[in-house]
Amino acid sequence: MKNQGVSHNIDWISIVIYMALVIMGWLNIYSSSLSSVAEETSIFDFTQIYGKQFLFIMFTIPIIFVILFVEPKFYEKFSIIIFAISLLSLAGLFVAGKTIAGQRCWYGIGSFTIQPSEFAKAATSLALAKYLSDVQINLKDINRQIQVLIIVMLPVMLILPQPDPGSALIYSIFFVVLFREGMPGWYLLTGFIAIIIFVLTLAFGNPFIVIGITVVILAINYFRSRLVDRNIIASAILLVMVSGFSFSVNYVFNNVFKQHHRDRFNILLGKEVDRQGVGYNTNQSEIAIGSGGWFGKGYLEGTQTKGGFVPEQHTDYIFTTVGEEWGFLGSLVVIGLFVALILRIIYLAERQKTKFSRVYGYCAAGIIFIHFFVNIAMVAGVFPTIGVPLPFFSYGGSGLWGFTILLFIFLKMDANKVNEW
Repeated sequence: MKNQGVSHNIDWISIVIYMALVIMGWLNIYSSSLSSVAEETSIFDFTQIYGKQFLFIMFTIPIIFVILFVEPKFYEKFSIIIFAISLLSLAGLFVAGKTIAGQRCWYGIGSFTIQPSEFAKAATSLALAKYLSDVQINLKDINRQIQVLIIVMLPVMLILPQPDPGSALIYSIFFVVLFREGMPGWYLLTGFIAIIIFVLTLAFGNPFIVIGITVVILAINYFRSRLVDRNIIASAILLVMVSGFSFSVNYVFNNVFKQHHRDRFNILLGKEVDRQGVGYNTNQSEIAIGSGGWFGKGYLEGTQTKGGFVPEQHTDYIFTTVGEEWGFLGSLVVIGLFVALILRIIYLAERQKTKFSRVYGYCAAGIIFIHFFVNIAMVAGVFPTIGVPLPFFSYGGSGLWGFTILLFIFLKMDANKVNEW
């Protein structure tokens, strides 16, 4: 088929949604910033947060043009090199990184900072897509499973010690992509069960978990059509493993987690109620969102926002401004745009002609989804505060550029699928 040009073939639906989210994000950053500056300040005041974010948005334009100018084969051919450079940038933080609020996650460049973990997500997606498309892989093969796990875990091992558990958590979404490409489903099931056991152990204690698991295993065996010796042995081994994991939870919680992580889990589980301490952010965000009602208080009219009651409202808690000033209906619009973008990427991924493009598309959709889901759950108080920004909304150049690169590399692949074979 004759190539009709990127401008003709590119998916404009995704671009329109992207632009809407970026513009709405800036409007909310502007509103949340006015609590600390005079309202007559120019929107182009680059000393203010909204002014800097405006610059970040302007810089996305040349980034997008460069991405669309480069042939998609470049991303496939040099994916491993891009991934290696990304790993080096993460490792370099331990030597030349800038520490902010106890985290060594940034490189300082004058008054600006760059967070390499935001770009590592796209790099890891490229590496994973390259590996899965290069070899005739059977992900039911344990050796192949180990190799793909190494690709996913390498950046995680460099991000966790920064410490940045929020960014590390994002990489769990790659297991969903691997499941889509043929990895056994028990990986996902095991992880899901482990999370449930972890939370239930913290909430109710080890005896409850051991008794509960014993009852479940006995019930499963009772309802089997036939009970043989190997099922009894397997059930006994499973009970020992689950009980051992449950008893290890308290040790990990008390000796591996930092105090602020423990505090946030305890507040989420209702064990501690510290409205003025570590639970202040979540409490204030819930008040702000709840006060918006159905239609909101009006743009620039949020009293919680103007009073500066929600700390970090322009970053991780930016959605509280949406809830307070735009209300429930406005929040639904924002959520609808995110869902539409994610579903659109999945739709485009399914129509790709190469496995490389399809896998990368699923990675892009997954990363945007887990950021969106965790951030909204965090702001709503149903997930611990772990510092996961809302894509295209939260303040920061690294996050905006990282998500832009992630999305537009895939849109370039999709636009050029007419030339793929």
